[in-house]
Amino acid sequence: MNDQMNVRLEKTEKIREIGQHPYADRYERTHTIAEAVELPEGHGGVRLAGRVVALRKMGNLMFGHLFGYDGKIQFALQKKNLGDTFKDFKSVVDIGDFVGIEGEMIRTKTGEKTLNSTGWTFLSKALRPQPEKFHGLTDSELKLRRRYLELISNPDVMERFKTRSKVIQTIRSFLDAHDFVEIDTPVLTNKASGALARPFVTHNNALDIDVYLRIAPETYLKRAAAGGFERVYEFARSFRNEGVDASHLPDFTLLEYYASYWNYEDNMNFTEQLMKDLVNKITGSDTIEYDGREISFGGEWPRISFRDLILRDCGIDIYECLEREDILEAMEDKNIRLDDDIDIRNAGRGTLIDLLYKKVSRPSIIDPLFIIKHPLDLSPLARQSDDNEKETDRFQLVINGWEVINAYSELVDPLDQKERFRQQAAAKDAGDEDAMEVDEDFLTCMEYGMPPMSGWGMGIDRIVALLTNAKTLRDVVLFPLLRPEE
Repeated sequence: MNDQMNVRLEKTEKIREIGQHPYADRYERTHTIAEAVELPEGHGGVRLAGRVVALRKMGNLMFGHLFGYDGKIQFALQKKNLGDTFKDFKSVVDIGDFVGIEGEMIRTKTGEKTLNSTGWTFLSKALRPQPEKFHGLTDSELKLRRRYLELISNPDVMERFKTRSKVIQTIRSFLDAHDFVEIDTPVLTNKASGALARPFVTHNNALDIDVYLRIAPETYLKRAAAGGFERVYEFARSFRNEGVDASHLPDFTLLEYYASYWNYEDNMNFTEQLMKDLVNKITGSDTIEYDGREISFGGEWPRISFRDLILRDCGIDIYECLEREDILEAMEDKNIRLDDDIDIRNAGRGTLIDLLYKKVSRPSIIDPLFIIKHPLDLSPLARQSDDNEKETDRFQLVINGWEVINAYSELVDPLDQKERFRQQAAAKDAGDEDAMEVDEDFLTCMEYGMPPMSGWGMGIDRIVALLTNAKTLRDVVLFPLLRPEE
């Protein structure tokens, strides 16, 4: 403990000596800070609580600011009003402490609404001094490690996380209004199913089996649909043991829903309605600004097939590349180089096509764009198109180079699903760590019968980052995973 902490620790005894508790059990407020700011001058009996984030001591007068979830408010303490408790406050209260202040609302000569104190209560002692008292945190890593301090020092950060909550509430309300039902599904699973991704593996001691942290809730939500939940959704914490960058995190919040008797086109139309409603309710407009660039959510969103998109952007026709070697040769002919950290030695054809798309097409997409009709081997859980056996009834919504939504007409044919699982298992045996395993329990469910349905998944972190102009996903996750400090 440093000298400042020792001084603060000593003050905990002084707090007891003046008849208060350094860590009180409760305090009854009459108003929130935001409510108090709206009160008229002369309104008495006001009791507020919060963290002291500023103090100015001027002889027999002190001014400070209380900070809370909904803002800051100035308070004033005068010796003539408080008597000996004025000196007590001055001797034991530091910036960072929590206090309760009661009094009357006034307006100072500078026009600032202020709570003029007639009494105060100590609530909780901060043993560590607040960093960068007047300027907030500047160290980017410290902001992530000590997010609670950034919330105190930077109102914009608090607003960003309030917006995150509002995004989830808005989507939930929209889904509920359209007869969707929210359920919970397992986080620990026997099979890593639901997406092409590398899972986290852990061990269940009670059952003495290895299990996976879910990479998606998909197969369990579809089980629920098979059981009679016609429209079902979940905000699911999901985990993928992959790289970390501005638009990817190993653990993230994934919203998935499934609607019985819809196909992917029904789903696409619904998605456009939902997203436009969301953007309008969050921003009050159909345009947002991200990193200095305007993104328009207005008008009818364009739709382009996966094949046509890649053909347009690099001249490679993926349907003429039947094997993984054909994809590699076409990329070599076009002088297309993947990033150095990508290992393609064991990648299957579907993975290579996905990497090609992410290299030549995705970064240039700014306004909302629906990419449709993905290749079959890129979509192991999507329904095969009736019009083209090489394609699936699938769409992705891409905004600003980020895959915000992935959706398809679901595969409900158990024989087709079993064959695709077999192909995925073969790719996994060949070394493709992103490929899926055979999920026999899910196949059993399918064999009992599933209704036609369309499913949908959206990364909540990504849409929040777009709507709040956050540079990385870690900026919109309150407490992201970091390496331990030395």
